[in-house]
Amino acid sequence: MPHAVVLLSGGLDSVTCLALAQSQGFSVTALSFDYGQRHNAELTAARNIAKHYGVTDHRVAHIDLGAMGGSALTDAALAVPETESEGIPITYVPARNTVFLAFALGVAEVTQAEAIYIGVNAVDYSGYPDCRPAFIEAFQTLANLATKVGVEGASVRIETPLIAMPKSEIIHTGLKLGVDYGLTVSCYQADAQGHACGRCDACRLRRDGFLAAGVSDPTRYQA
Repeated sequence: MPHAVVLLSGGLDSVTCLALAQSQGFSVTALSFDYGQRHNAELTAARNIAKHYGVTDHRVAHIDLGAMGGSALTDAALAVPETESEGIPITYVPARNTVFLAFALGVAEVTQAEAIYIGVNAVDYSGYPDCRPAFIEAFQTLANLATKVGVEGASVRIETPLIAMPKSEIIHTGLKLGVDYGLTVSCYQADAQGHACGRCDACRLRRDGFLAAGVSDPTRYQA
């Protein structure tokens, strides 16, 4: 059975990637990150999702992206915006996907994985530069150059099956695969029980996605 590393944040996009990887015949190592995020209820969600999908190899890497500062997701002194803003928002975490993919690449080499699945999206997203196709293409080039497997003539593929999908299509794709989106947490200000604020950008994109998909939104909101 071919093997894949799936970046599992505990959110809507990452669980869809996990379901897709398994449906395509991959055994999976799920990789989550405790990176100093304020909304760490997503890690509990990731653990529950991995258990639900029978993933026996679920790894949590501990890194401190908060040491860099500059993001409302890691710095309590910065407020999470609750209205749409122009340009790249303060919720962008500098170099996050670069760091995450670098860790995933190492895990892929060790586990002899053929692919890394990451749920980046360039349609319904917040404008983060490390969610664009150009970034993924550049990282694929790096992966081919920087690894033992790449030097020996093979490669670890960076798979981004959701990158060109609107959120509604992602939701329909997951539902066809039997995904339970009630297990997921997407909110930047979720409480310890995983209840969403309903006001941040992540909540807006998620809510609009379910509305556009025409299906019931299972998100649990704060009172």
